Amino acid sequence: MSYDEGDITVLEGLEAVRKRPGMYIGSTGPSGLHHLVWEVVDNSVDEAMAGYCSRIDVTMMADGGCRVNDDGRGIPVGPHPKNPKMSTAEIVLTKLHAGGKFGGKGYQVSGGLHGVGISVVNALSTRLILEVDRDGQHWEAEFEKGGKIKRKVSATGPAPKDRSTGEARTGTTVTFWPDGSIFDETEFRAQTIVERMQIMAFLNKGLEIRFTDERTSPAVKTSFRYAGGIIDFVKHLNASKEALFRKVAAFDQIEEGQEVEVALQWNTGYHESVHSFANGISTIEGGMHVEGFSKALTNAVNRYARARNLLKEKEENLKGEDIREGLTAIISVRLRDPQFEGQTKAKLGNVSIRSLTERTTNRKLNEWLEENPREASQIVQKSTQAARARMAAQGARDLTRRKSALDGAGLPGKLADCSSRDPRESEIFIVEGNSAGGSAKDARNPHTQAILPIRGKILNVERARIDKMLKNAEIQALISAIGAGLADEFDVEKIRYHKVILLADADVDGSHIRTLLLTFFFRQMKPLVEGGYVYVAQPPLFSTLVGKEKIYLKDESAKATFLAANPDHKHEFNRLKGLGEMDFAELRDTTMDPSLRSLLQINVEQAALADEVCSILMGDDVELRRHFIQTNAKDVRFLDI
Repeated sequence: MSYDEGDITVLEGLEAVRKRPGMYIGSTGPSGLHHLVWEVVDNSVDEAMAGYCSRIDVTMMADGGCRVNDDGRGIPVGPHPKNPKMSTAEIVLTKLHAGGKFGGKGYQVSGGLHGVGISVVNALSTRLILEVDRDGQHWEAEFEKGGKIKRKVSATGPAPKDRSTGEARTGTTVTFWPDGSIFDETEFRAQTIVERMQIMAFLNKGLEIRFTDERTSPAVKTSFRYAGGIIDFVKHLNASKEALFRKVAAFDQIEEGQEVEVALQWNTGYHESVHSFANGISTIEGGMHVEGFSKALTNAVNRYARARNLLKEKEENLKGEDIREGLTAIISVRLRDPQFEGQTKAKLGNVSIRSLTERTTNRKLNEWLEENPREASQIVQKSTQAARARMAAQGARDLTRRKSALDGAGLPGKLADCSSRDPRESEIFIVEGNSAGGSAKDARNPHTQAILPIRGKILNVERARIDKMLKNAEIQALISAIGAGLADEFDVEKIRYHKVILLADADVDGSHIRTLLLTFFFRQMKPLVEGGYVYVAQPPLFSTLVGKEKIYLKDESAKATFLAANPDHKHEFNRLKGLGEMDFAELRDTTMDPSLRSLLQINVEQAALADEVCSILMGDDVELRRHFIQTNAKDVRFLDI
């Protein structure tokens, strides 16, 4: 397969990127910033998918830059046939839609298919250095702000020798520094990058991806390589859950120009976790490959259940949602000409891949079910239980609607509502227990602030089906108070408050309660989180006097910082054990007065973390929760254990 100067196709130039960066990277916030890393890494992964790259190194540099190095073939550096005055590498870095992904000769399949990735990274950086090892030579070029050429591509000496083979190495190294005048912030988040690199390693069996963070001392190093590929991926996702059975069903199919690979396993939980990828790119909105898989999965399980008389003649077929309860699945497809929706590649539109995925799943999953009757029966049994729960939940919903109609507004009796009927200025504080509710009522502004006390720790929705959840009194109160429905029926336009504030104690139990509540909102009212309507109040754990002024300290860390800055402080520290023990003035000053309070707006990533923490809770195992948060979420302050 060729990959030379003639395989690079040029379509147009760079200026629009800086004017409208969101069109190319989605946003100028953290997701857009990290999208720069993905674009560079995708090019290296394309080399791996083509069979020419076995290792990728990603380094966060101490000065804020990012370096991505691979051992692929190296970007072509000679003159381009259509523009002999420029190096091909310079064209790739400075022209939109220039790359080896258009002609079909350089790559059979690729993730960086639009040819805008590396040039967009260049356009949105203050500086970019390109290094290429190819044809026995080491080549370098440098670009300044906006992607302008500062040093043209030139050979600087022989390529270094590969330590294992002794031959001249090949590969590409891209080092770039994001432009602070474009992005809201330019600090990369290590955990975000590590998670993405691990997924890339899962999707590319045998590919080694090494991550180094030089911003810490000593540098933090992580490495990923999975011989089992997506089978290992499924095992990893189910590691914190109880698998329904040990086996992972896996199958694949290759046809001319496209291929599909699927791995799946059920757990005893109640939520599906289906992740799809096309040419290594996460298609978070699914697409044709997911449609084909879902349809074939439903058909295959129903067909098996009928053939084994596990579904009686008069019983209805199982629905797809019943069968997918507790399912963890990876669907990875590769195809020559993927049709994504937009540069951010969230959804795949190729009809041909739906057909291939559906045919493959129908045939090979049916074979797997026949060869594994014990596991197949467990799948059907769990799906049947899910179907019964679904029908019971529908009955519970209908009953809830009828009660609301009879009760007028249908608001819970313990809700102390605000007088305003304008959701934009209204906020609801969800507090722990009646004593805290009493303090909060005294401290509130009754015109705009509502108080809903709940009793202790609400039901862990990760371990309960929806029918059981809907019978829980505390959850019923939450649903009624917010007033916008639940799950698929949730309508964010109907919410009664534009701030839903979780106000729990500043201790371990309070953190547990917040985690349970956030998991509920993430699972059953996700648009509430996505819209930025969910907040966490941060009541202080300590107070003390400085002169005659009372000051508040959020936690032990804040107390230690205060003592370091005030070593001669003599006054005692009052530990505010619970909200019910705070007088209304303290509560108003620290959490409820809009001019003084401390609130944290929860985003989807934080809520997803709370959901993940909740999913590994074994009863009320505080130690397990503390261990998880300390090792995986040190920078998420609202889970302050």
